[in-house]
Amino acid sequence: MKADIGDRVIVNATRPGAARRDGEVVALHHPDGSPPWDVRWSESGRVSMFFPGPDTQLHHFEHPGRDLRPAGVLHTFAD
Repeated sequence: MKADIGDRVIVNATRPGAARRDGEVVALHHPDGSPPWDVRWSESGRVSMFFPGPDTQLHHFEHPGRDLRPAGVLHTFAD
């Protein structure tokens, strides 16, 4: 599963009574869009590092002619 900045993440509830979560990918840790991603959650506005599981859906949004990975947003962690 690969994301771009601006994609919508939906995490379905895994148990009865649990709420579904959704948020927006705001930063990538790898140039190819592979996890983890930084997601801003809609219910709280908080940003956290997220590793998708089997209950995750990713909705890609096309923005023709627009670079969704602006300078300074891509995290690179070199040892």
